[in-house]
Amino acid sequence: MGKAETLLTPRFMLVVLAGLLYFVALGMLLPVVPLYVEDRLGGGAAAVGIAVGSLFVGAVLLRPYVGRLGDRIGRRILIIGGALVVAVSTALSGVVAALPFLVAVRLVTGLGEAAFFVGAATMVTDLAPAARRGEAVSYWSVAIYGGLAAGPALGEFVLGDDRFGLVFLVAAGIALGAAALGLGTAEVERPEEGPTGGPLWNRAALGPGTVLFLGLAGLAAFLAFARLYADDLGMAGAESVFLLYGGLVLCVRIVGARLPDVLGPRRAGTGALVTTAAGLAVMGAWRSPAGLLVGTAVFAAGMSLLYPALLLLALDAAPDAERASVVGTFSSFFDLSQGLGALMLGGVAELAGYRGAFVAAAGLALVGLVVLRGGMRHRVATPGRPAETLPA
Repeated sequence: MGKAETLLTPRFMLVVLAGLLYFVALGMLLPVVPLYVEDRLGGGAAAVGIAVGSLFVGAVLLRPYVGRLGDRIGRRILIIGGALVVAVSTALSGVVAALPFLVAVRLVTGLGEAAFFVGAATMVTDLAPAARRGEAVSYWSVAIYGGLAAGPALGEFVLGDDRFGLVFLVAAGIALGAAALGLGTAEVERPEEGPTGGPLWNRAALGPGTVLFLGLAGLAAFLAFARLYADDLGMAGAESVFLLYGGLVLCVRIVGARLPDVLGPRRAGTGALVTTAAGLAVMGAWRSPAGLLVGTAVFAAGMSLLYPALLLLALDAAPDAERASVVGTFSSFFDLSQGLGALMLGGVAELAGYRGAFVAAAGLALVGLVVLRGGMRHRVATPGRPAETLPA
């Protein structure tokens, strides 16, 4: 299948724009759901972890299936259908009155999230020249982190003093906009036969996905507890924290879009894990608004390269016919990190406070570094980028 060497085509940018709207919608809920659980539903830190993590539990149950489905029937239907499910379930989230009902609705949101993410993330790699696939993933992640930068600030603004229902409705409307943009996408040519048998979880993605799980556990802690920790520190909200995080990730992803291709995914992943652990350690060790902000800045530098590097490592080790399956399996580890990570670190926060949760997440990132450097010794060379090797 031939591709022009041009990457930033109108078709590519339409998918990225749909992703941006979609992640703005999800990002609006990041600071609002913890407050909703505490203020409206009367839950504590563990309940916050359950509510935040339930979305990702729903997503991880479906991602391997939609990855296989995307290889068989295409990516466009996943983009449109997934965004519609997220829009409807998000609107319903604002009318629940008890934690079990909120968890149930967010599980459904997670199903839509799985479909949209796999469809859109796979389509951007379909549209990319092989030697620029890491750059394509970096630009795609601009949509992710652009939404996570703008969404929380917009959510806090719409929330005001107590407008929880309005936040859920606005977020649902933005997700509906992502579905409308999805209608304008065109299916991408792909190999005639996708995978029809074999393990549901694509083996090429298991090693990189495990490292992603360990590295992104810190993101679960950050998203669940940064807003609440900022309150403990006497800060007037967490808008500055989320804007700093999302803005820095956005800048690094744009300026350094080619780093995973130039450095190679393993080297880029190594730097990302070290920096991620350092940022979380600063948040946990330095109890002050300055410590939270400095730690956030360092943490953002690590987060900016981790996902593109590890997804590239997984894609390089699988045939094109299994691309959506790889994305589905790999992104399941993202959901596991946010769902299981939120549950585990919520328990840590109950016992050792928010700072303890940040320190524990830093330790998990270092475990991920050991796994990355000690395993996954082989990958397929991609045209335009030499294969990497590890020292014996």
